[in-house]
Amino acid sequence: MKTFLIFWATPIVLLGGWYGLSYNDISFGYFMLTRQAHDMVFQIYGDILGIPPDTIPPLVARAIVFDSLFVFAIIALRKRRAIAAWWRTRQGTSVSEAPILDSAESLSRAP
Repeated sequence: MKTFLIFWATPIVLLGGWYGLSYNDISFGYFMLTRQAHDMVFQIYGDILGIPPDTIPPLVARAIVFDSLFVFAIIALRKRRAIAAWWRTRQGTSVSEAPILDSAESLSRAP
């Protein structure tokens, strides 16, 4: 499972890092991190896909969100017994921790 999460998170972190650095033109001397390379990459992808380059980043963001939800659903499916036990424990302690007051004690003591 750890390998699965690493293979899922590594491309997202690398893409997000590259996008953030190149969008803000923080190049550290590397051409690939310049704003010029950023614009060129999205122009090439836009030409290949036949869509405007400005629409590609939101599409990628939606794909990352969908994939992340899918990965978390797989993890939840694999750990459903532990999650169910945690939920039962949480529901049981929240009810039993509340003090039960007699009706005489719960009445107002105001004159």
